[in-house]
Amino acid sequence: MPRHTITSPRLRRLAVLAIGVTTAVTLTACTADTDSTTTAGRGGRAAASASPAPTGVVTTKEASKIVSAYENSNNRANKARDSRLLATVEAGAVNVQSRADYQQFKTWTKKEQTEYGSPFRYERREFAIPRKGTASWFAVTATATGAKDRALLIFDKVDGTYKLVMALYTDTKEPLPELAFDKNGFAEAVDPAKQVGSLAPNQVGAAFEDLVETGGKKTGAKLAPTPLTKSAVQLYTERDKQDNSKYATNRYFAKPPKDPSVYALKLANGGVLAAFPSAHTGETLLRPAFMASYKINPSKREAVYNSTSRVVIVDEYQGQGLAELPPTGKARVISREYRLVDSR
Repeated sequence: MPRHTITSPRLRRLAVLAIGVTTAVTLTACTADTDSTTTAGRGGRAAASASPAPTGVVTTKEASKIVSAYENSNNRANKARDSRLLATVEAGAVNVQSRADYQQFKTWTKKEQTEYGSPFRYERREFAIPRKGTASWFAVTATATGAKDRALLIFDKVDGTYKLVMALYTDTKEPLPELAFDKNGFAEAVDPAKQVGSLAPNQVGAAFEDLVETGGKKTGAKLAPTPLTKSAVQLYTERDKQDNSKYATNRYFAKPPKDPSVYALKLANGGVLAAFPSAHTGETLLRPAFMASYKINPSKREAVYNSTSRVVIVDEYQGQGLAELPPTGKARVISREYRLVDSR
């Protein structure tokens, strides 16, 4: 996670924890070959009938071409860290994070840089394509080259072009739940504003950030305990137990994500799978008694945005997550990742 130090004129240095955020380089903007032997039920052509067959937002063949085009452009963009090229195939929450990766690339280790610039593809693709007229987007589950964990990828039409807008990875402890498909094999898009159990899909992001801001005293209480929610609560409960706590206060504040789009699909068990964005800021502020003599030195990644030592550092984090909303009961957050996107 980003780290900064506090110094006095006597050069006293203290290690300071900023906001808890994964620093492993997660290449959400890179992956996959096709392995799409899908049937009419997964966005292909439905069986002939007396009435016109329903059609999907795109066909399986079109979806496959969109994913492959993304892979090719993404791999070239990552190698050169070409944000303009990447923006032709990427938007939404995932592009906000990718731009931050490019900005902070110079602060990474050589190993991280090499891994990020290495091309790879999405394999074992399975498409979840909603029926035309019910959504503007489609989803793909796939595995990145050389990886075991499955990813859920959302492609939406932005400025007339299908672009990757979300990419979320799961692991064996919290696998992707089974999606529902109608009799024609189309995935069933769900209204993000419709409540399912304790929350609507478009309320999950704010509930998750409530865990960071208040420890779950408000809407965060409507989320079921998972390793991810427990880690978020831990950020709140340990905010005054960090190495710098004698000299500074640490506070977290929920904020609107840069792109508020939420995507939801019906599950086989009657619940809903929601891909959601969320964001927060983290404020490290010197206590009044130390403001005249001390400054906070930004970490290498924070210094990308502002290298000045100062009495307060405000970091902005943008994230995306995946939650399973059961028909009754509390929503479960099963995938989550942040990026530091600004520091001031």
